Amino acid sequence: MLFSDVALARRLERAEGYACARFAEARRRLFPESGATWIEYAGAYAVFDSPDSPVTQSFGLGLFEELNAASLDVIEAFFFERGAHALHEVSPLAGAAALDLLCMRNYRPIEISNVLYQPVRKPAAADHGNVTVRIIEPEDVQLWAETNARGWSQEHPELLEFLLQCGAISAARENTVCFLGEIEGKPGAAGVLCLHDGVALFGGSATVPELRRRGLQAALLEHRMRHAFLCGCDLAMMVAEPGSHSQRNAERKGFRIAYTRTKWRLCPTWPASRA
Repeated sequence: MLFSDVALARRLERAEGYACARFAEARRRLFPESGATWIEYAGAYAVFDSPDSPVTQSFGLGLFEELNAASLDVIEAFFFERGAHALHEVSPLAGAAALDLLCMRNYRPIEISNVLYQPVRKPAAADHGNVTVRIIEPEDVQLWAETNARGWSQEHPELLEFLLQCGAISAARENTVCFLGEIEGKPGAAGVLCLHDGVALFGGSATVPELRRRGLQAALLEHRMRHAFLCGCDLAMMVAEPGSHSQRNAERKGFRIAYTRTKWRLCPTWPASRA
């Protein structure tokens, strides 16, 4: 049985950090001028994708090594030198002392997310009617990126170009498999699976507005779980906003909350205590 403890948190945070580091590497290959890069320091992965990218942050802070001021100096400098805020997604299993240190250095909490997990098991075959899911081929990258962007951009149309670029980068990322959901051959949903050390990270999946509530998300989740099983993964993870529709869908499919994570931010212009 899997328990929500430090050992589990280390696997989950490392898997997401690995996926984001590979994303930065893929951006650098496609856009060499971007300056995207990452480092590992004090057991944490610090990733820079661009100053405003949601990928730009650290993962695993305080989980692999005890957090101290000297380590934060190095990681903060990594972000500040690239014009970004210092951002850390921190598990509560890092301990109260780590959170206290962030507070003493004038960090502010800006986001909360639930990390969910379940053991990987081969899913039973289900009848999804006219819904089909397939792994994309190289010639499908543009179609997949457009489907993904359409699914995410309805509420924020100004982000369409950014999302299209992120889709292309995701498809180019190492150890990543992209899935396309279709209804009678019409593309309707996009999903992604990132694999690392037995952990399958179910990345955010999106459905185009006119094909929602047609079973595409259920089919995408089942096919990704089957692929994770065939790849020998033993642990699946997702990240969702607390109380969101995504979290409810995940829990209906057997995921449970491992812990609630907080994202902390320190702006370059905010004076940081040297505690």
